[in-house]
Amino acid sequence: MDQDHEAWPDDVHRALAAAAVRQVAYVPDAGLTGLIGACQADTAMTAVPLTTEEEGVAMVAGAWLGGQRGVLLMQSSGVGNCVNMLSLIRVCRFPLLAIVTMRGEDGETNPWQLPMGRNTRAAFEMTGVDVHRADAPGDVAGLVAEAAHAAFSDCQARAVLIGQGVVGVKRFED
Repeated sequence: MDQDHEAWPDDVHRALAAAAVRQVAYVPDAGLTGLIGACQADTAMTAVPLTTEEEGVAMVAGAWLGGQRGVLLMQSSGVGNCVNMLSLIRVCRFPLLAIVTMRGEDGETNPWQLPMGRNTRAAFEMTGVDVHRADAPGDVAGLVAEAAHAAFSDCQARAVLIGQGVVGVKRFED
């Protein structure tokens, strides 16, 4: 694994810290392990594991109402779970910053990941979320920083999709 593949989670953590993110809502995901760990180790951040992704939408809205900034970390398969809750973000004009690791792309061996993986962008866009995509490890932190600025300065909904080529393809061996 090259240095960029190993560095992007720490770079994203620094971008979140620079954006004054204090609450991190996440559904555990192997592709986000490094970023989740960095957020858990940061004493200025509170990392909260979720049982389902839509809880994270409510959590980041509540963080904003309480005077803090939050981020939602999840896998693309969970975006479909959020569609109904994203109306809260749109109607109330709460900021949303979501970082999403992609599944269901080239090399995917789990057929259950294909439908949402292929429709993640469309699901976000139909609910009013602006989508950015990083397909190179060196691009992730910069896109997160830009999305955080837009989300928090103008109360916008932004998602950064991290391509499967960045996080790697899960292999299920017998």
